Amino acid sequence: MAAEDERFRSSDSIRNARPLRHGRIERFEGPFPLEHGGSLAEVEVCFETFGELDAERSNAVLVCHAISGDSHAARHGEDDDPGWWDAVVGPGKPVDTLRHFVICPNVLGGCRGTTGPGSVDPSTGRPYGRSFPTITVGDMVRLHVQLLDRLGIAQLLAAVGGSLGGHQVLELATSFPDRVRGAAVIASSPHLTAQALAFDVVGRNAILRDPNYQASEPGEGPGPAVGLAIARMLGHVTYLSREAMMEKFGGSRLALEASPAAFERRFEVGSYLAHQGEKFVERFDANSYVTLSLAMDLFSVGETRADLVERLGRSRCDWLVVSFSSDWLFPPFQSEQIVDALLAAGRTVSSCVVESRFGHDAFLLDDDIDRYGALLRGFLDRIDAGPLPDPAEEMDAAGLDPTSIFHARRVDYDRIVELVDPGASVLDLGCGEGGLLARLAARGSRRLVGLEIDEDEVVVCARRGLPVVHSDIVSGLARFHDGEFDVVILSQTLQSVRDVDLVMTEMLRVGRRCVVSFPNLAFRANRERLASGGRAPVPAFLGPRHWYDTPDVRALSIADFEDYCTEREIRILRRVALDTTTGKLVSHDPNLDADVAVFVIAR
Repeated sequence: MAAEDERFRSSDSIRNARPLRHGRIERFEGPFPLEHGGSLAEVEVCFETFGELDAERSNAVLVCHAISGDSHAARHGEDDDPGWWDAVVGPGKPVDTLRHFVICPNVLGGCRGTTGPGSVDPSTGRPYGRSFPTITVGDMVRLHVQLLDRLGIAQLLAAVGGSLGGHQVLELATSFPDRVRGAAVIASSPHLTAQALAFDVVGRNAILRDPNYQASEPGEGPGPAVGLAIARMLGHVTYLSREAMMEKFGGSRLALEASPAAFERRFEVGSYLAHQGEKFVERFDANSYVTLSLAMDLFSVGETRADLVERLGRSRCDWLVVSFSSDWLFPPFQSEQIVDALLAAGRTVSSCVVESRFGHDAFLLDDDIDRYGALLRGFLDRIDAGPLPDPAEEMDAAGLDPTSIFHARRVDYDRIVELVDPGASVLDLGCGEGGLLARLAARGSRRLVGLEIDEDEVVVCARRGLPVVHSDIVSGLARFHDGEFDVVILSQTLQSVRDVDLVMTEMLRVGRRCVVSFPNLAFRANRERLASGGRAPVPAFLGPRHWYDTPDVRALSIADFEDYCTEREIRILRRVALDTTTGKLVSHDPNLDADVAVFVIAR
């Protein structure tokens, strides 16, 4: 893209109104009933497929598009037009068309081949136009299911979608739970906020109050081009973040050239919005925009937490929920509501708030693909894969030191695994890159959940196919019921916990037993360093850290922890003291000779 055009770069940049060369049409006869009353005499759905369906018909992935999308998710070849999700769908990409059979249908009410306001009403022989009935996300999904039936696909490997596409995924997984094994919801919500609804209401009014809206039928006259352009301009304000706007337009607010046009172009941001609005009018139907935005506004999988838990509890699939830090149209707290409800319902869920400056548009751009793409790829691999590889073999293949506590083959991990019964449900707090979770998964633990606050480590866990929720320990523990897990593990994290009493109390509430490991400050080498050199002890397994760059906020010894348990009436069921340099157990004077301790505790 030329430098002068970079100002106008957006998720719409690659889209056009050219015919869909690879679009296929399926027609369904007979009345199609609608949730808000009435029916359509017949419906057609335009869809595209990518990749090959395997012999078992088990590798199908449904991709659901956002409000302005269509069936053309990706290129079919080098000579094809770009797709709206080329960053994600294609050979070797997160949704890998070398492995998956991808289906992307245009939604009911759209204007790119599927029945919508621009389609002919059989009862009149004229386009529906303004008379097209109110539809819902549920109606869209029922048509998706009819298409899957026609294609002979009884169960999807996964359904994936962002924004309105995420709403479709939520609807599919809860209304048709047997039809999908994995559900990936990206930059979406259980329902729209009042603020998001307000923007849609203004956008629809811009269309409905355009003088040309009432004055002409579809295909006749100019149509409400100004109203549709304004609605899209308003939409683009919500798709960007404050950071993205400052980056695009913060250098010089005034436009490079204020050319005559229907819309104000005095300022750079005005030129950008005018460009987006005018470009959108070329390819989209105003009545479809009214229809689809209303369907999105009507959508809800639950207004209260109890409603959400009940509705999402109907699902039987694994879940991935991804949000973006600067998205204020579908803010991260709404994705967290979905995650909380899924956890409360006992469903397997991975989640991440991706740090991004691109706002809601982030899921359609390739700038953050290294993170959200890795999350999606890892999720699909987990749904599709058999047992995880043995983590010890992974470490050997990578040439990592098998005795180093800093790498995945940690000596305390080996001991912790021995302390957890095979098949136990486990919550791993501060799970890092998932070394312990991988060991437990390889052994066949019944239910595994990791909590991790570091986004990069959450992404690593996703690449390894591990279910991890992006959360701090305190808020993460609050999501779970009393006694929900057989074992809760806090490994090499206690020394960085600020509110020890709160975390320990919550751990003992959520877990029937808890396993805690930590470095022993009273270890012989630590004492000698302080006594003879006058230097703060730094445990050797922390690598090249110093007192000023360690995450630790406190130091404790084995004796300190035992005193704490006595004072808080916590039962110590077992103590394992380790010398991680030799890998041996320490039985004589562990407070002096062990550098790491592992405790099993309970109320």
